[in-house]
Amino acid sequence: MAVPSLPHQTPQDPDADCVWQQGKIVEVAIADLSDRGDGVGRYQERVVFVPNTVPGDRLLARLIRVKPRYAHGQLHTLLEASPHRVQPSCIVADKCGGCQLQTLSYPQQLAAKENKITQALAKLGGFSEPPIAPILAAPSSLGYRNKATYPLGRSTTGQVQAGYYRKGSHRLVNLNQCPVQDPRLNSFLSEIKQTIQQQGWSIYNESSHRGNLRHLGLRIGRRTGEVLLTLVGRESFSADIEEQAALWLDRYPELVGVVWNHNPERTNTIFGSTSHCLAGRPYLEETFAGLTFRIDATSFFQIYTEQAELLLRTILSHLNLQGTEFLVDAYCGIGTLTLPLAKHSQHVLGIELQPEAIALAQGNASLNGLTNVIFQTGAVASVLEQLTERPDIVLLDPPRRGCDRAVIHQLQRLSPPHIIYVSCKPATLARDLQLLAQAGYQLTKVQPADFFPQTAHVEAVAFLSKTGGLSS
Repeated sequence: MAVPSLPHQTPQDPDADCVWQQGKIVEVAIADLSDRGDGVGRYQERVVFVPNTVPGDRLLARLIRVKPRYAHGQLHTLLEASPHRVQPSCIVADKCGGCQLQTLSYPQQLAAKENKITQALAKLGGFSEPPIAPILAAPSSLGYRNKATYPLGRSTTGQVQAGYYRKGSHRLVNLNQCPVQDPRLNSFLSEIKQTIQQQGWSIYNESSHRGNLRHLGLRIGRRTGEVLLTLVGRESFSADIEEQAALWLDRYPELVGVVWNHNPERTNTIFGSTSHCLAGRPYLEETFAGLTFRIDATSFFQIYTEQAELLLRTILSHLNLQGTEFLVDAYCGIGTLTLPLAKHSQHVLGIELQPEAIALAQGNASLNGLTNVIFQTGAVASVLEQLTERPDIVLLDPPRRGCDRAVIHQLQRLSPPHIIYVSCKPATLARDLQLLAQAGYQLTKVQPADFFPQTAHVEAVAFLSKTGGLSS
């Protein structure tokens, strides 16, 4: 674990080791936030991480996990509240592990996230003065999520529960509503639980690997209002589940489909590899950047639709496409960014490892009458290796782990004039930008964007050029 560098406090007391033990209570002034959103302070010379605290808080913390140089603590007594501390919008904010920053005012959330990008690029990427633009604030810090996937469980009294896990545990915090998800999904969350309870369907137990229902998934088109409901089960679905799916479809006008996803494995991965439509259709339709997209139960689509559009406009503004460019969209998914960019390019290649996503991307291209796009299934490095024509622009939007070294190698070989890198993890962004800089690219601009209000996560898009950059 990386321990943040904080200003030193009082010199270490000779008796400090007597206090530096599990269960002991220490006074801490919170000065920073960790990557996970925990408050960070010091006791003597040692770092203390305390969830549900914000910079400026002074408090007593009970030590719960103690290491020689740092410890994790729990808030015991708030002695002096930070001016940036606010009342959380969620009644279980102190228990649920879904959001980490609800006690921090939104302007300070933005400042912390912008600083997170700056520090990652400086300390991990080696950029002494990274060209970071002011972060793009979200239109709303609540009610923005277009997708929620809830683990299912039972209380000690046998009641069906759905919610998120307590931070650092697999103990379920039961929810009937969630302030960060689209409010139109709240009625589904509470009422589907009631139906599961009434039907007596078995709930999966991860310890014994018995029971059936594992997760409840809800997805909504922010612009269309269409809702897709997904049940994840360890076993195959039964006839009564299929019958209930048809009843749900009749009951909720906005519900367009009910899907069964089969995940028989003993794993923390939410979705299995096979899905079956129980009623309606296996996808919802959404309008994004003036195009129509079909999105299924398991495919990736940005959680915050409006912010994704804002980031797309930033990319288009920076690139100033002339309609003559050959653009490659690596890690293209269902074509969320590929297709809007294709409207302004001569021809586009989308690359994606998942064949199901490629099938949706191809369907979305046809749905919108875009004929200048080719989608290819395969690992990004392998497909890039086959290219003989140099792209004008390569768009990278990799998973959190970032790009494989083989991808960076192929980019160095192809030497496209411009690279755009979209990232949701500052550490891997910094690492890959450093490798691209070593390959001869100049980092011209980094635009952070808040795609995940109330959480510690932050999105960013970086622009790199072999020719000194494009006008923004």
